[in-house]
Amino acid sequence: MKRIIIICCLIMACNSEKKVQKFDFTTAFESSQGTETATYDETIAYYEALADSYEEIHIEAIGETDSGKPLHIVTLNADADFDFNQINKNKRVILINNGIHPGESDGIDATMMLYRDIVQGKINMPSSTVLVTIPIYNVGGSLNRNSTTRTNQNGPESYGFRGNARNYDLNRDFIKSDTKNARTFAKILHHVNPDVFIDNHVSNGADYQYTLTHLFTQHNKLGGELGAYLHESIMPSLESKLQEKSWDITPYVNVFNRTPEQGFSQFMDSPRYSTGYTTLWNTIGMMVETHMLKPYKQRVEGTYELMKSMIEITEEEGEKISELRQAAFEDYTTKSRYPLQWSIDTTQSTTLQFKGYEGRMIPSDLTGAQRLKYDRNQPFTKPVTYQNYMTPTLEVAIPKAYIIPQGWWNVIDLLELNEIEMNRLERDTVLNVTSYKIDSYDTRRQPYEGHYGHYNVSLTKTQVERTFYKGDLIVYTKQDALRYLIETLEPQGPDSFFSWNFFDTILQQKEGFSPYVWEDRAKALLIQYPKLQVDFNLKKTYDQDFANNWYAQLEWLHKQSVYYEKAHLQYPIYRLE
Repeated sequence: MKRIIIICCLIMACNSEKKVQKFDFTTAFESSQGTETATYDETIAYYEALADSYEEIHIEAIGETDSGKPLHIVTLNADADFDFNQINKNKRVILINNGIHPGESDGIDATMMLYRDIVQGKINMPSSTVLVTIPIYNVGGSLNRNSTTRTNQNGPESYGFRGNARNYDLNRDFIKSDTKNARTFAKILHHVNPDVFIDNHVSNGADYQYTLTHLFTQHNKLGGELGAYLHESIMPSLESKLQEKSWDITPYVNVFNRTPEQGFSQFMDSPRYSTGYTTLWNTIGMMVETHMLKPYKQRVEGTYELMKSMIEITEEEGEKISELRQAAFEDYTTKSRYPLQWSIDTTQSTTLQFKGYEGRMIPSDLTGAQRLKYDRNQPFTKPVTYQNYMTPTLEVAIPKAYIIPQGWWNVIDLLELNEIEMNRLERDTVLNVTSYKIDSYDTRRQPYEGHYGHYNVSLTKTQVERTFYKGDLIVYTKQDALRYLIETLEPQGPDSFFSWNFFDTILQQKEGFSPYVWEDRAKALLIQYPKLQVDFNLKKTYDQDFANNWYAQLEWLHKQSVYYEKAHLQYPIYRLE
């Protein structure tokens, strides 16, 4: 029996060795001398072969995408343990997202080589860090392969399209979650609980000498000691490590059709974006933005080196990262206010020694207008003002809890997806709550990612007694998801559910009046309430447009009466202070 077991083991070992030898782990990028990127099918087959050949790698189909094909995660762990309930107790997790915009394919190829080189011993195997990658997040866009839609980009020869299978830009969908891709990403995020998140992209906007730029989540918005640590330690450490490898890097050059030396500000990643969304769980997030005009081979190699450097930093600083993340969760439970809107802090800035090219406006031979032209024969290094400090322009008091009527199941579904702790009322209950009435708002005139979003929202806040019913939800804010709750449920948030049209039914008045009937009742109302008559006369005196508009006068009186419906402009989520 013992001999049979030994023989079986030898056969299995031989078969395993044959698997490794059978699959050529040279990537499409390498075999093409750096001019091509792997297709979706090639990418998944590559990781499946790695997982078959090396026990440290595991590939898993974890959820749906709009394309009909699954989303995968590929995990690399030296211990060959893929139970994240155990992993999160002992190690740090880096989550790498690739192909959110499949035309920006640099990370797809770089991560394939990175995983291979680690398990084959060309790079040190991380001992206290686990890597998780989404090989290609926008599967539908990857399948829509072409060679023309990245008009400004220097390679690869063919690539995927920015829109997904339903033509959504997935890097605007993390809060509203219109797509199956975004819903699966939420599942992945809470499954792996990353300490560090890297989203690989390619930039546009200006010409300069750098191949690599970084777009870390805005440090003031990340907040507290964790935000300061990102700004003062992680970012400089990455820049230093890359400089030692002869890779220059600069912050993301946030300009469009103007020269960078005029100065630029840090990009503010609100929660619609991947790094803005992961920030809500105190994850250190960054986008890699390679420069579109650099050769594809150079861009992929730079992305590879940057990810190597972030692994080294996480290995070196792992305990500190874990400590600060945990402290951030605890810190938010003690705060009384939350910053909801931000603007550039003009009192602070950073000076970059920026490596650019001289650019100037010249007459266009095509249009006759002025056009921007860079001269690569005139490189320079100049001090450039970088505005990378933000300050809150609106803060809200953090409530004890939010009350959500059960009819708003579309909101409740997303809270459940994001593993929010919620309790259902066991009986009808009268509560003293804070109520919001929508006073005014502006709405986009053009569609944006399937929505006509709202902004410039102003509110009237009152204390009311309201009856809630058995099955309605009470959501206490003292939980790890506090930031997600505030950002989505406070209507003045830039990416709140209100801003994304989740509550538009309250903006439409359902009942009205017939003028010929209401006028007689309105006259009786003014007789019954003399103060209303005074207010009415004053408004006609000081508001000429109102005085000249008979219908506006009748409508105003209707809205002052008991006949005006309470649901109109009544925000349906309530605060328990």
